[in-house]
Amino acid sequence: MSKKIEITQFKSAIGYNKKTKATIKALGIKKLNSPVVVNNDSAHKGMVDKVKHLVRVKEL
Repeated sequence: MSKKIEITQFKSAIGYNKKTKATIKALGIKKLNSPVVVNNDSAHKGMVDKVKHLVRVKEL
């Protein structure tokens, strides 16, 4: 079983392109400062890497 990571968006996606906003939505983030827990697999790591300037990641 893979470990989980907690992703929290700390900066707004306003002003960024559609792909960035779609990545935030695909991660399941709905509001600023609301944590989302997802599996720590390669798909989620790639998405987090694309929006690392907008989110904080904490391993659980």
